[in-house]
Amino acid sequence: PFPGSVQGQDYRLSVCSKLCYAIGGTPNQVAGSATAFFLQIYLLDIAHITPFHASLVLFIGKASGAVTDPVAGFFISKSRWTKIGRLMPWMLACTPFTVVSYFFMWYLPPFVSGRVAWYLTFYCLFQALTTVSRLQAMMFSACPFVLTSLGMTMEVLGTLIGAAVQGQIVASAHVSHHCTVNPPVNTTDSWHDTSIYMIAAGVIGGVYLLGILILFLGVKEKDDPYALNSDRAIPFCKGLGLTMKHGPYMKLTASFLLISTAVQLEQSNFVLFCTHAADLRCHFQYLVVTILVSSAVSIPFWQKILQRFGKKCAAFGIAWMTPFAAMLVTIPNLILAYLVAFVSGLSIAASLLLPWSMLPDVVDNFRLQNPHGKGHETIFYSSYVFFTKMSAGIGLGISAAGLEFTGYKPGICRQSSDVILTLKILIGAVPAILIFVGLFILLFYPITEESRRETKLALEVLR
Repeated sequence: PFPGSVQGQDYRLSVCSKLCYAIGGTPNQVAGSATAFFLQIYLLDIAHITPFHASLVLFIGKASGAVTDPVAGFFISKSRWTKIGRLMPWMLACTPFTVVSYFFMWYLPPFVSGRVAWYLTFYCLFQALTTVSRLQAMMFSACPFVLTSLGMTMEVLGTLIGAAVQGQIVASAHVSHHCTVNPPVNTTDSWHDTSIYMIAAGVIGGVYLLGILILFLGVKEKDDPYALNSDRAIPFCKGLGLTMKHGPYMKLTASFLLISTAVQLEQSNFVLFCTHAADLRCHFQYLVVTILVSSAVSIPFWQKILQRFGKKCAAFGIAWMTPFAAMLVTIPNLILAYLVAFVSGLSIAASLLLPWSMLPDVVDNFRLQNPHGKGHETIFYSSYVFFTKMSAGIGLGISAAGLEFTGYKPGICRQSSDVILTLKILIGAVPAILIFVGLFILLFYPITEESRRETKLALEVLR
């Protein structure tokens, strides 16, 4: 818990508040995980839209979410403090629309010509609306609880729940007997398959509502404890300019936008790879669960690594999955696939934990250099999510367009050798290159464990 109090306000958090905050972080992970692993194959093999149109949906959807982040940050920073906080009213207002847009994102409309516009509309809405929930880290931006293993373990558990629920429910839609040489657009099987996806969407939508409700009932939003009452919020445009000039922030963002893009490519193409390139279509849901179980159970391990060796050193554990992914691409074996899934889970856990544990250090560094301003947390978190979403959107768009270029045909059992080669490159070579370039940039990240401790002490003095 956050020690002490500021200006007569108690900033200690009860165990119940910590647990509710951790649970409140899971809804986005549940829905995001299901989308990351299954939306691309749903668009291609269930909705039967072309890879080019799928690339447009994925890219524009991610881009709309990215653009919404700084816009939402601007309006939230301008919002007045209410009895339930500044961010909480936004979250409560957006949640019902988020659930509705998520459900219709998995609905197969009866018309054919407008399906691309349908999925584009609801995916863009979903990405835009989840922005507010993702910025909930601002509630306790000065509280070390954000960095504890409990919060991140619950987020990874949410990722596990999303992929496991979605995978187990929709697995029957991708077994081999659903493949045909020339798949029709409207068939009984097609309607059965999309009904399965809608059931999964309804379940995950219910989990989303429950998580936000628990967050609302169990957590009280806190204002910045380091800022004095006389301090004024930094104007958004000025704060954004200062953020873009802050060296540690730019290095951290550049590094992890490449790494997060690599992880996103791995997630979105993994089911396609198992289905079409590795002949593991009957095992993909169990492989996805293996990845995420490995991620969940390894969070305490990574927490120990962070404490013993430092965050910057621990980041290089993200590279563990690259040689194993290369092995799977070369030798598509079932036992090797489970080994790759386990090791990939370790790396994905590190990629989830590290940026959100290092970003508060950057915020503290900025706060120390600008002690009389407040409200900059909104700018840091929203702009970081903007860059990572935009890069992931570009990566997903390019990967889907690559499938179009190499002749991917939705719904058929056997794809061409060019498509299989493309899937292998998207799983093996491209993520490896992005990860190694990202880690190289991280070498120049200036905040060390010693400087981080000095910043904390200096901020305590400011209090």
